[in-house]
Amino acid sequence: MTSSRNLSKESSMNPRLKKLIGTMVMVVFIAFYALLVTALAPPILNDASKVTEAMFYLIAGLAWALPLLPLIWWMERKPR
Repeated sequence: MTSSRNLSKESSMNPRLKKLIGTMVMVVFIAFYALLVTALAPPILNDASKVTEAMFYLIAGLAWALPLLPLIWWMERKPR
């Protein structure tokens, strides 16, 4: 029964509050992700060609969005 109450509270959450929470989570995640990629890049790309470096940074530069898609969907969902 408590899970249905939590669901109803979530769906009635103020959209501005949802966007504020989501934005803060996104900023923290992207900062952590950037630090992680910055730390992983030198050992991985030590003797890599320019093409490999470009592919790494292309994939790393786009991969941050995949884990955030559910959060963005939650932020934009209309209250019931």
